[in-house]
Amino acid sequence: MSNTDWDSKLVVGYKAKAPKTQRSFADRDFYAAARRAGAVISTDKKVSAGGNKAHVGPDHQRIAKLDRENEVAPPPKVNPSVGRAIQTARMEKNMTQKDLAQKTNEKPSVIQDYESGKAIPSPQILAKFERVLGVKLRGADIGKKLEGPKK
Repeated sequence: MSNTDWDSKLVVGYKAKAPKTQRSFADRDFYAAARRAGAVISTDKKVSAGGNKAHVGPDHQRIAKLDRENEVAPPPKVNPSVGRAIQTARMEKNMTQKDLAQKTNEKPSVIQDYESGKAIPSPQILAKFERVLGVKLRGADIGKKLEGPKK
């Protein structure tokens, strides 16, 4: 205990602040002289130094432009001949769109879309229409009457 220094002061929880580094004029002069002499000076850009982290750079604009150029083609719509075949077969059986919708467990708007050619074709829905109307709606010979079951 005789080696303790009573005059020293101990502060608990005190952190010494690191001195801030600033570029001095000597550094600037050094770089300017090197540039004048034609020396190669490498500078590194900080990659993620503050700012908007969502904005990565001009690459996102190029990628967005590529996406717009490579638009996916819209899905094919029902052939108008299918819509006409559904409508004529339905009229021959004296059915309304609502009646056909009830017999096929579909909404009347689905029947309307198929007849107007706005619907995306579904083999399951077309098969239901074929069974109820007795008319071929898929493949070749659209609108041809279906024959009975083969024996």
